[in-house]
Amino acid sequence: MNGPCGMDKLSGVSSFVCTKNLNVLFWRSHCASWMLLISFLLDMAVGAITRHLSLCSKSGVELNDFAIFTTFGLASALLLGVDGPLSGFLAVIYVLAATFRLCFYSTDAQLTYRGLPCRYASCVLASTSLLTKGNTFILSCMASLMILFMMDQSYYPHDEILESENWKKLVYLGGAIMLLLSPFSLTAFYCLLWSLSYIFFPDALWGKAVRLRLQC
Repeated sequence: MNGPCGMDKLSGVSSFVCTKNLNVLFWRSHCASWMLLISFLLDMAVGAITRHLSLCSKSGVELNDFAIFTTFGLASALLLGVDGPLSGFLAVIYVLAATFRLCFYSTDAQLTYRGLPCRYASCVLASTSLLTKGNTFILSCMASLMILFMMDQSYYPHDEILESENWKKLVYLGGAIMLLLSPFSLTAFYCLLWSLSYIFFPDALWGKAVRLRLQC
């Protein structure tokens, strides 16, 4: 499970509100992107707390999937601008891809995700939006790539960062500290590298703990 409904999804709702009028003022897109990055970090933290306290339930999983769809699917798609037929069509495809990924998620796979987790695709879009100041062409290219990864149905290791190796905890801590203290562009670049490393090197970097548990 990607995390329970809570403060992380509240940030996603805030992002949705910010993106409703993306073309009115640039700062709204900027605000929406930051809300998505906050949701990215909070989702991991709240998920770790939930697993530690064994608060998962069937209804909770269903509500969580809906919250993930709203935060990391719909709100992320709205970063594309939706100001013309092409961007609107791509936004719809992005939402459908996020839905596809959630519907085909295998609850029997305890150590892996099937298809790129939506929060990583969202983090890539939010970071790209901040680094390029909302460049529509670059965002569209990134969104197209994320759609392919979400629908590819390849396997990605569970990113239980706060319950894994110490270096992964440091990666998370670095992201949280940068979000609070560092220049905005540096934080976005850090989160982008973090997400891309998970996307392109899931086993080499992030799957070590999974392989060890499988061997045991």
